[in-house]
Amino acid sequence: MTEPNSERPNIIWFFGDQLRYQALGFAGDPNVHTPNIDRLAAEGITSTAAVAGAPLCSPFRGSLITGRYPHHAIPGHQYPLPDGQPTIAQAFREAGYKTAYFGKWHLDGFKEESGKRAAMHIVPPQRRGGFDTWVGYENNNSQWDSWVHGGEGADAFHFRLSGYEPDALTDLFIQYLREDKTERPFFAVLSVQTPHNPYVAPPEWMERHTPGEIIYRANVPQIDWVRQRAGRDLAGYYAMIENLDWNLGRVRSALDELKLAHKTHIVFFSDHGDMHGSHGQFFKVSPWEEAIRVPFIMGGHLPQYGHDQDFLPLLINHVDIAPTSLGLCGVTPPEWMEGTDYSAYRLLKPEVPSYPDSAYLQIPIPTLHPDSVDRAWRGVVTRDGWKYVVLEGQPWLMFDLKTDPYEWVNLAHNTGFARQRRLLHDRLRQWIDDTKDTFTLLRLDD
Repeated sequence: MTEPNSERPNIIWFFGDQLRYQALGFAGDPNVHTPNIDRLAAEGITSTAAVAGAPLCSPFRGSLITGRYPHHAIPGHQYPLPDGQPTIAQAFREAGYKTAYFGKWHLDGFKEESGKRAAMHIVPPQRRGGFDTWVGYENNNSQWDSWVHGGEGADAFHFRLSGYEPDALTDLFIQYLREDKTERPFFAVLSVQTPHNPYVAPPEWMERHTPGEIIYRANVPQIDWVRQRAGRDLAGYYAMIENLDWNLGRVRSALDELKLAHKTHIVFFSDHGDMHGSHGQFFKVSPWEEAIRVPFIMGGHLPQYGHDQDFLPLLINHVDIAPTSLGLCGVTPPEWMEGTDYSAYRLLKPEVPSYPDSAYLQIPIPTLHPDSVDRAWRGVVTRDGWKYVVLEGQPWLMFDLKTDPYEWVNLAHNTGFARQRRLLHDRLRQWIDDTKDTFTLLRLDD
């Protein structure tokens, strides 16, 4: 049942691009200082096991905004959201919420191979997800030359942001909060491109990190070219994360100033991670932990909700974020959403629902980008710490994350673990069947 309008809290999505879970202070990374993110984690419910079920921008974002799996929303890079597909914005609007979106969109299917910049592509008003306010851009890998557009007809606009993209977008977002004078609750999104490559931040952040001081993850191999590249990239990556953290702090200060903090949920996450040399891999699209494991925090200073909780191993997937966000606000998720509502943990409900025993992972259409996996794959990660991934027609990876968190020992082709492989293979087949996915899965011999 949906709560009366006057009783519902506000909710903000604040998310970055390519931010892995392991690269935050509260997660134990010694290279980075993230006091605002750490505070949000301490005050709220923080998942230590959230995953990007499709570790690639467009497929993740399609699932994020619809609560549907990539093969039902956006299956690959630069594919469009299907015409007529309902979104979370429409679900919130039907519940009486104002809705606003600021920042990176990447859901309109613009092909960068066309020779034009995605930053200059105008997303048609009818393809902006049904948000009341939309100030964004399709895609742009140039944080110092960023453009946003919005409106329609005589009110249409398209202009270049002044300065560094995350700072300028946060300025626009805070301006929106300050100028809104209505009493209706709001659902507002701030989607920034950092810490996506190119790994460059303003000088006051860059000067805090140098490649020679980077402490690498244990699974970054001792190979010169891998470590040289990873060190150079990570110095900028950590600078960008600290800038992102600062901007989160600015949003929270604005909420305090406007006396909105006590009734506003902040959901912090990322669309996927970044390998940065682990296993000799870079960027995303891979099923290893550095690419799929993302932060997910349900926070904000809402005294009526519990916040003194341990970090929880909640297997929140990309399809779960929309229904969970609706649940946080007392809005029943629509039936067309395929994900699970995990809001009961944040709301401290006496009876927690039964949740899936695993999360479904997939790259339906590979990007063929350099430094990434160039094959389609499917996988499953379980609550009890197993991961299993297959290519079409063959097992590929299997790890016991409880004893092997850095994924050094691949058990997928070890007969001594045949029974476990069978269990995971059958569970993966069930996911494929239940979600009506199309994938050639090898039939294992008994």
